[in-house]
Amino acid sequence: MPEQLIQIEPQGQVLLLRLNRPQALNALTSDLLGQLRAALEAAAADEQVRAVLITGAGRAFSAGQDLADPLVAPDGSPKDIGLMLEHHYIPLALRLRSMPVPVVAAVNGVAAGAGANLALGCDLVLAAEGASFIQAFGKIGLVPDCGGTWLLPRLVGRAKALELALLGDKLKAVDAERLGLISRVVPDAELLDAAMAVAHKLAGLPTRALVETRRALDEALKLDFDAALQREAALQRQLGFAHDYQEGVAAFMDKRAPRFKDR
Repeated sequence: MPEQLIQIEPQGQVLLLRLNRPQALNALTSDLLGQLRAALEAAAADEQVRAVLITGAGRAFSAGQDLADPLVAPDGSPKDIGLMLEHHYIPLALRLRSMPVPVVAAVNGVAAGAGANLALGCDLVLAAEGASFIQAFGKIGLVPDCGGTWLLPRLVGRAKALELALLGDKLKAVDAERLGLISRVVPDAELLDAAMAVAHKLAGLPTRALVETRRALDEALKLDFDAALQREAALQRQLGFAHDYQEGVAAFMDKRAPRFKDR
């Protein structure tokens, strides 16, 4: 049996995925990335899953790419690291960004390199007070990947993105929150409970509308104001015919809890 590098823990309508190489600070290997992508694919196909929560086992979220992985390990000859990205990181980043349910990251320790950008690619990022984020790529002669070049300037602006990427300094969780890089910082001992509460709250909301909101915000970055307005109108037209809009309004008028089901 292959080693279980992703622990899969159903929690009602939330699926908890835990990176499971604690002895290596959850450094990313091709096998781990493959298992994580497979778990996300299964969650996307499971109508019972309405939110996903990703965290790390042990004292780290992820130390980034494991440089001992045969696909990237220096061995005296040139390495086509692009193959690693094409086969593993790009499909994973695209799967994460196109999930049909919200995805929350609970960063429980260091999140470095691709591990940091894996977390930042989630919809909401909560971090423990003792967590930190490091764009370590420049220190080994590479550029940010796993979506980092796209995510960083959109989250914190070009100047701060360049500072983080060029210097590669450790960013404390509280500073990451101040910059707008992440959503929230909580005490270390409360992280998983807080992140799970957020995931369960998302699971109880109209999933399809949440996902369309993510897509609309991402697309709006490429549109002018008029086009964004038209995109909003098109989405509202679609969602207005869906069950969850009718249910949400009915529940509001009846002063009861809604029962959303669209995905």
